[in-house]
Amino acid sequence: MAASDGSEYFELGSMGSESFAMASNSETVAEDEEELQWAALSRLPSQKRINYALLRASSSRTQPPTSAPDNLVDVRKLSRSRRELVVKKALATTDQDNYRLLCAIKERFDRVGLEVPKIEVRFKNLNVSANVQIGSRALPTLLNYSRDCLEGIFTKMRLCQPKRHSLTILNDVSGVIKPGRMTLLLGPPGAGKSSLLLALAGKLDKTLKKTGSVTYNGHEVNEFFVRRTSAYISQTDDHVAELTVRECLDFAARCQGAEEGFAAYTSELGRLEKERNVRPSAEVDAFMKASSVGGKKHSVNTDYILKVLGLDVCSETIVGNDMMRGVSGGQKKRVTTGEMIVGPRKTLFMDEISTGLDSSTTFQIVKCIKNFVHQMDATVLMALLQPAPETFELFDDLVLLSEGYVVYQGPREDVLEFFQSLGFQLPPRKGIADFLQEVTSKKDQAQYWADPSKPYAFVSVAEIAKAFKNSKFGRYVESLQSHPYDKSKGHPSALARTKYAVPRWDIAKACFARELLLMKRHSFLYIFRTCQVAFVGFVTCTVFLRTRLHPTDEVYGRLYLSALFFGLVHMMFNGFSELPLLISRLPVFYKQRDNLFYPAWAWSVTSWVLRIPYSVIEAVIWTVVVYYSVGFAPSAGRFFRYMLLLFLMHQMALGLFRMMAAIARDMVLANTYGSASLLVVFLLGGFIIPKAMIKPWWIWGYWLSPLTYGQRAITVNEFTASRWMQQSENGASGVGYNVLVSNNLPTVDYWYWIGVAVVLAYSLFFNNMVTVALTFLNPPQKARTVIPDDDSEKKSSGSNQVHEMSTRAKPAREDSNKKGMILPFQPLTMTFHNVNYFVDMPKEISKQGVPETRLQLLTSVSGVFSPGVLTALVGSSGAGKTTLMDVLAGRKTGGYIEGDIKISGYPKEQRTFARVSGYVEQNDIHSPQVTIEESLLFSSALRLPREVDVPKRLEFVEQVMKLVELDSLKNALVGMPGSSGLSTEQRKRLTIAVELVANPSIIFMDEPTSGLDARAAAIVMRAVRNTVDTGRTVVCTIHQPSIDIFEAFDDLLLMKRGGRVIYGGKLGVQSQIMTDYFQEICICKWRS
Repeated sequence: MAASDGSEYFELGSMGSESFAMASNSETVAEDEEELQWAALSRLPSQKRINYALLRASSSRTQPPTSAPDNLVDVRKLSRSRRELVVKKALATTDQDNYRLLCAIKERFDRVGLEVPKIEVRFKNLNVSANVQIGSRALPTLLNYSRDCLEGIFTKMRLCQPKRHSLTILNDVSGVIKPGRMTLLLGPPGAGKSSLLLALAGKLDKTLKKTGSVTYNGHEVNEFFVRRTSAYISQTDDHVAELTVRECLDFAARCQGAEEGFAAYTSELGRLEKERNVRPSAEVDAFMKASSVGGKKHSVNTDYILKVLGLDVCSETIVGNDMMRGVSGGQKKRVTTGEMIVGPRKTLFMDEISTGLDSSTTFQIVKCIKNFVHQMDATVLMALLQPAPETFELFDDLVLLSEGYVVYQGPREDVLEFFQSLGFQLPPRKGIADFLQEVTSKKDQAQYWADPSKPYAFVSVAEIAKAFKNSKFGRYVESLQSHPYDKSKGHPSALARTKYAVPRWDIAKACFARELLLMKRHSFLYIFRTCQVAFVGFVTCTVFLRTRLHPTDEVYGRLYLSALFFGLVHMMFNGFSELPLLISRLPVFYKQRDNLFYPAWAWSVTSWVLRIPYSVIEAVIWTVVVYYSVGFAPSAGRFFRYMLLLFLMHQMALGLFRMMAAIARDMVLANTYGSASLLVVFLLGGFIIPKAMIKPWWIWGYWLSPLTYGQRAITVNEFTASRWMQQSENGASGVGYNVLVSNNLPTVDYWYWIGVAVVLAYSLFFNNMVTVALTFLNPPQKARTVIPDDDSEKKSSGSNQVHEMSTRAKPAREDSNKKGMILPFQPLTMTFHNVNYFVDMPKEISKQGVPETRLQLLTSVSGVFSPGVLTALVGSSGAGKTTLMDVLAGRKTGGYIEGDIKISGYPKEQRTFARVSGYVEQNDIHSPQVTIEESLLFSSALRLPREVDVPKRLEFVEQVMKLVELDSLKNALVGMPGSSGLSTEQRKRLTIAVELVANPSIIFMDEPTSGLDARAAAIVMRAVRNTVDTGRTVVCTIHQPSIDIFEAFDDLLLMKRGGRVIYGGKLGVQSQIMTDYFQEICICKWRS
């Protein structure tokens, strides 16, 4: 029978519906009822049994007589509410925890003796290096580009060998990543963490030189499809901004075959349980069967991942991007993680997945992954930058990288013993992860020396790596490598033997559904373009009005020719908007293509097919508006032939610009190529310059231009009509014939069909070239920023150590207090009292029956930000930290703000406040084609007062670069995030510097240490601390502070969910004031 919500339930006719009804509320009857239901399920044929499960509508075993009984539900036809109910009951907890569910699944497998697949990853003598250019030679100037081209030609001719700087990324690293054990990858930026993860996942850039071996269960990576066996979770968050979180994960689950996780075991599991008379938990059985259903638009696996990652609260919110408001940065990072783990892959290489997350959320996510690893024998290597101590303790093994060397690999609890054997000691109130990342640094190593028997001397990374190989931990790893893996023990389904997880037809359907949804989300663009066609068509009618045009002589004929040509050109230009659309989608496409979500043709063909109806609409609207209004040949046949040609021209233009975008892969290059191609096609189309006037050496361009054939076809269609056959006053020939001949156009009717065929061929060719380009071309890669060795040494010798950042350590930085801040400013105090912030109630919440019209995000927030005081704004995700900063900084353009905000006792005026304040955003948005120095000079030129002369401005910019330690990189290109230019932490320091050069009195910083390791975060916080010591007011939101970073702050404003302040005041030495406050609260509560 069918439920009111659309779900379908199975009912055995032979037993009658009475067999499922509870006669009373007694436990005995309830147990008997359940026995009957399990008996009914067990009697089903095997093929049907895997599609039906017992789903209780209530958590109670006993129900009132009037309530609905338990039912056998068809897991293939679950509504959203039923899917959420399946996940809720399977997790058996309201917390963000999957331990009970995975334990139950593991227990179910163990009871019948089924083994889950395991993968052991080994890497031996792995070396990765690159030849790079350094300094100004690496900049993409015209001179450098020309020189590179010449060097490339001479190198191929073996006439010369250009001098390059050899950069070693990984240096003879070996190790084993075991299944069932959580492995943490630690190391400072530039240590080679991402390169190691990419090498293990089979995604290392082919331009890099790689030697050594990587094996999965003893198999080389070329013996199976490694990219489908493992998943690499990138640092960069590339998503389709217009899709919701749920839609992103549903698409990923559909393409990766998420049902494979349990589908391979479901029938075998049911058979073994039936043989051994073992009854599983109804909730776990329902979850496993529902997770095994594939090919559907929505998946239970999506609901499970949403719940585990804490994304269920924003599942219907679009992901968004820098220009479109969507989920927060931390939620977007979780979407990146969920997109890969929603599939069946059990080998995960996770690259800094905690960026933008608070410590509590990171702990919960890592804990859930740990449960997955331990219970399902998964293989995980996770790189984290600043793991909190409680998160660090969740890991079993540790791999420590530095300067391309493995300096430690083994059990987490033994790492301190190894470094103690070298003479280094963990100081009190220091996190182990921070200690490990700093102990290999030349700047920070001395503070950890604890061997009184000999004086300190710097121990290089190479020496530490050598000591590790000679230690018992290194010898243990070497012994593992010396014993080859027994391939006979490997599970047959552990390694992927097919390239794609689902059939090609299902992949095409998934891509088609997503593209159709995106066209609906871009409906404004397409509606606007359609209205534009109608409007331009109306204007064309007024210019070439039929009451003023008559097919009587050659003069009017040329006007008709102009009207025909304008229609073709308009269709050509209308296709140009496809170029930026495709470019914006390429990062997501490359990520999903390389992860074997779908082949290139599945995306290119479906998007092409969906553009056909739109081309039809544009051609129809233009033809209907223009054709009879201008007064073209009135016969119906010629009307539809005109429409057909415009449709093909539009399709050809779409294909041309999509091809330009797919080949160029860069917005600047694509716009250049697109504009140039329009110019060439336009000029050599046979109208602007008639064929007879084109020079012989350019005539090939005339015959290659698709506009040539469109022009020939559309003019033949018009001027061979009978009304143009009347004799001309200029001779015996017809008027139409003279118009065609005078413009070097054909006069026979079959040229229309030749033109149609050629334009159609061009359309097919361009769209096929899109598929070829998307299949074989990779994202444009440029060299990462490389610091020359001499600059590095100079920088190392001239910098202070970053081992004490507390405000109490004034002497350690007396020499740099005023560094970089030579311009005068006015110290300002910001006070705010009872600040409330409301937004209009979201429609999704209103639909759930909430009567309020406004949603309150901040509730009676009060506080003071003083000059020379560094204030931390701390709270869990969703507490309103960024919202409060945006309200105080005047960056909220919507919503309703209540309360008093004053600057040094005066009411805040946004016009003047914007001149004395700076705001460091969480997203690092910069112009990619300029250097660091040029970025800062541009910012200072726009934001500093005109009284500051050029020499002083240059000196100020130079000192700000030294303040944030970017002076050695001042000539480095900024580049695009994740693909070229600066690294994450370098980009973050540039973001801070861009605001510092404005010489503000009050600075707001949103997550200044997000995405940085302990060392880089210390550099950034030292720059922030030096800024505060000049007397400026600085406020920072912060998610995962280490002890050192946390105690660099003077004041704390602690917020909880709902936008409420629960602590505001001084921290004290070693945070004693704050600690005493909360201890006092606990004592008072205990006494009461």
